[in-house]
Amino acid sequence: MAAVGIQLTLLKHSACKIMIFTSFLILFSVLSVSFCDDGHEMEEFLKREYSLSKPYQSIGVSGSSHWELMGDAVVTTDHVRLTSDQQSKQGAIWSRMPCHLNDWELQVHFKVHGQGKKNLNGDGLAVWYTKERMQNGPVFGNKDFFTGLGVFVDTYPNEEKLLEAQKKRYTPRTERIFPYVLAMVANGTISYDHDRDGRPTELGGCNAMVRNRKHDTFIFIRYFRRRLTVMIDIDGQHEWRDCLDIPGVRLPQGFYFGASAITGDLSDNHDLISMKLYQLTVLRSKQEEEQEEEILIPSVDNMDFYKPYTYVESVSSVGIFFTVLFSMLGLFLLVVVGLVLYGHWNENRRKRFY
Repeated sequence: MAAVGIQLTLLKHSACKIMIFTSFLILFSVLSVSFCDDGHEMEEFLKREYSLSKPYQSIGVSGSSHWELMGDAVVTTDHVRLTSDQQSKQGAIWSRMPCHLNDWELQVHFKVHGQGKKNLNGDGLAVWYTKERMQNGPVFGNKDFFTGLGVFVDTYPNEEKLLEAQKKRYTPRTERIFPYVLAMVANGTISYDHDRDGRPTELGGCNAMVRNRKHDTFIFIRYFRRRLTVMIDIDGQHEWRDCLDIPGVRLPQGFYFGASAITGDLSDNHDLISMKLYQLTVLRSKQEEEQEEEILIPSVDNMDFYKPYTYVESVSSVGIFFTVLFSMLGLFLLVVVGLVLYGHWNENRRKRFY
């Protein structure tokens, strides 16, 4: 009987432990539901049909595949290499399926690496959500005058080198550190200014030392309730760092996700390891649903795309020398002319007395 009592006591303790563990799981699942900045409850759901990951079985040329390669892009067991570390390469990968989600979140795992030293590599890669797909072009391997969203990892400072050649420099307010991550929303009529590294049309950005890292590097892009948020995880700490947060961004449904890269005279390996898309669901009131308007053209509220910015000129020592020289010559000529005029005036003045 004593043995039976001991077994019953052990069973009761085990049942209590199971109930406590179950309670913790329920509590954790409740607390894991995230909230957006305005207090709305939000849930995430992985959308495999819009996602890309190893072993990359969804890539192919058949109509049943979800992703399609373009240009110099190739698939390996570890990554999709958009460009190799060779000159004049461009490649891309595009989803075949248009995305019809209101709110979404894209996590991109990528790697940029090569043999070139700092600022002797290029040009960078881009993540796209656009109306057009599978079109080669100069904007990180995609067409210019695109319609939609582009998030760029720019690894070469084109404008800085141009200004150096012109003996000019940035102001402290406008100077950048490369590599640089920036975002752009375009409506099909706006060009990406390659020579100025996209400054006139950027929504915002941040420096991101992503090149030749030994650990994983990620970009996080969230479009939620007409708000665009970009964060980066590049330090190997598994922590997201803010890059930009722009309200009033309007992106239509039915566009395509993609990624592309390009090299020129300088080069790098641009590898895409995964792209995981999550559907974000939020409880909206009936009034909010009625007020929700269909978006047809990408735009950003209260945004002047062509923002002016200034730089100051840096005068070289040769320029200073010639400036001083010509100034002295000009002053000398003024003195000579003044003396000649004074001599004529003095001579005429004496003649009037005779």
